[in-house]
Amino acid sequence: MTAARTEGPVRMRTLATQVPEHLAAGFARAVDLGAPIPRQTRSAVVVGMGGSAIAADLARGVTDPELEIALEVGRGPSLPRSVDKTTLTIFTSYSGNTWETLSAYDEAGRRGSVRLAITSGGELARRAERDGVPHLQLPPGLPPRAAVGYLLGGLFGVLDPFFPESNESRIRRAAERVGALQTSLQSPKGLPRRLAAAVGTRTPQVYADVSIASLARRWKTQIEENAKRLAHFDLFPELLHNAIVGWDALDGPQARRWAVLLIDWPGQNPSIASAESYLERLLKRRGVVVARAHLGAEDRLEALLTGVSIGDHLSLDLAEAVGVDPLPVEAIAQMKRALGRS
Repeated sequence: MTAARTEGPVRMRTLATQVPEHLAAGFARAVDLGAPIPRQTRSAVVVGMGGSAIAADLARGVTDPELEIALEVGRGPSLPRSVDKTTLTIFTSYSGNTWETLSAYDEAGRRGSVRLAITSGGELARRAERDGVPHLQLPPGLPPRAAVGYLLGGLFGVLDPFFPESNESRIRRAAERVGALQTSLQSPKGLPRRLAAAVGTRTPQVYADVSIASLARRWKTQIEENAKRLAHFDLFPELLHNAIVGWDALDGPQARRWAVLLIDWPGQNPSIASAESYLERLLKRRGVVVARAHLGAEDRLEALLTGVSIGDHLSLDLAEAVGVDPLPVEAIAQMKRALGRS
């Protein structure tokens, strides 16, 4: 394989291993920023798209059960009607040029919302500087999906005052522990490689408990962007009230088209474990391949970071198995050119 053909895979693999250290760096940058947040803030909305939004989903996996302040995620150019002067609105756009995020930024300004930008530059940085809006500067030059560590750490740093105590030691511990896993996650005998072998050429369905919903979404989007193949995700217990009917009706030829990846962790509701086992038995009777990924960490943040790393390496293993370069996402570039968006 030529150097040009290996550059993308090598770079994406390196970036995957750096996500834990990026988390710690993003947190430190946000704490150093010291953006003032009014005491009357009652809620927060994070606005972003694609790789810039998934960090907010991951953050909610921790903030929802631990904070009194509500955190919402907005994916689009319009804001929830509830956004007002008591709302902290955080705009995450790695490139700084996402039109949906820029539109929402201007709308938040008209409503008098407290704003904060997290970006590597672009138009969002320019508008934030113009308006005197605090701006968390991220290192440039990364594919947006590979900036998830910086974005997630940045969000935790911004939201740190809302926690009962600082997350500094928690962030450091999670980064160190998941960083230490990177060698095993890249091993030919590691969990990501085993999951990729189970999926093979099948279409993956990623299932997880609702408490770690963001991981199921992250795995799906990473498989789509890195491995250039469709994937789907769904959540327990909701899928037991609909998707299970479709699975039960599968015949042999249909069943062989799918692979189900089950993500579980110690902090999920105990009843979910029995539900997962029931579904696994049903799927195997129908001839569907099932593979499990157990996240051993009990701390929510560490479990989420572990899951991000497993999913990132899985997507790269799927790409490698068929000789796909995970770096370029030309379909997105073509869409932006066709619609006149930067």
